[in-house]
Amino acid sequence: MRIALDEAQSAFDEDEVPIGAVVVKDGEIISRAHNLRETLKDATAHAEIIAIRRASKVLGGWRLIDCELFVTIEPCPMCAGAIMQSRLKRLVFGAYDDKAGACGSVMDITGNPLLNHRIEVVSGILEYECSSIMKDYFKQKRTSF
Repeated sequence: MRIALDEAQSAFDEDEVPIGAVVVKDGEIISRAHNLRETLKDATAHAEIIAIRRASKVLGGWRLIDCELFVTIEPCPMCAGAIMQSRLKRLVFGAYDDKAGACGSVMDITGNPLLNHRIEVVSGILEYECSSIMKDYFKQKRTSF
């Protein structure tokens, strides 16, 4: 999660919403990313989506069956769907997103029993740090106007 926080800090420094993600397989980082929506002018350029795409390239396929995703903030519905579609075995996130989270707070795509994939979800890892960087970013945005 500390590497995901490093990615979130990179996003913060680039004036992107500070969310970082890391894909791990067999204890090794195979991809890492941070939000790039503003930079790429792409609504889908969330940290999780970019990290999943990069991991798929590294592994040579879209199924990330034995991989884990570490992300600083609870994934949104789009990212939760991509997580399920990529067949990740485990999602670990830092802080819940009470406005747009889709892994247990606002809704629970990852826990939906009607879907054909099951994923282990762990939350609250370095929660304070993951939440703080988001709060600091938006506080800075509000005071810069």
